[in-house]
Amino acid sequence: MIRHEMNRRGRDFFVGDLHGEYDLLSARLRGVDFDERVDRLFSVGDLIDRGPASLACLRLARQPWFHGVRGNHEVMAHEALCVDDAAMPLWRINGGGWALDESLDEVRRVLKEALHHLPFAREVRVGERRIGLVHAEPPADWARIEECDRHALVWGRERIRQGDTTPVTGIDAVVVGHTIVEAPRVLGNVHYLDTGAFLTGRLTLVEARDLLG
Repeated sequence: MIRHEMNRRGRDFFVGDLHGEYDLLSARLRGVDFDERVDRLFSVGDLIDRGPASLACLRLARQPWFHGVRGNHEVMAHEALCVDDAAMPLWRINGGGWALDESLDEVRRVLKEALHHLPFAREVRVGERRIGLVHAEPPADWARIEECDRHALVWGRERIRQGDTTPVTGIDAVVVGHTIVEAPRVLGNVHYLDTGAFLTGRLTLVEARDLLG
């Protein structure tokens, strides 16, 4: 996990699953007058697949103002491109076919570089409070974030399937994506921001102070 101290110069924003929607992100950032010199953007992962500009979104991971976590689509891409060719069909049916229209060597290179900047979790200090960030499912106790099941962090859906409103202890709020919701949803202190940008054209962007109320 990577911890971020309070941003004393600008603002912090959290964004839902991008899925290749680079132009949508650019429009949303312009809409809030995002200043790359002082503002920070925290992404719940799934930068790639399904949308029209996956490679451009993947390259965001190396920008100094962009701070993402690893999503299940980055995990599938890594398995297919860097671990086992037999994983390619699964990735393709889940939106990875775009890579076949690019140089696979280039995609592999950009992916490997991006993964160095996409940990499984981040924590952001906002004043005296803290916001956690994972792709899918946080542990019940944030203090266990370093030792919990990484599969759940990128694939889990138990909390939202059960409508579990039990707050995650040890943290003020947690931001996740992975499961498409019609509008941003809160269960306990867990905020779901994936509003299905690649399907709906709605990409959710929320300022940190608004998450904390």
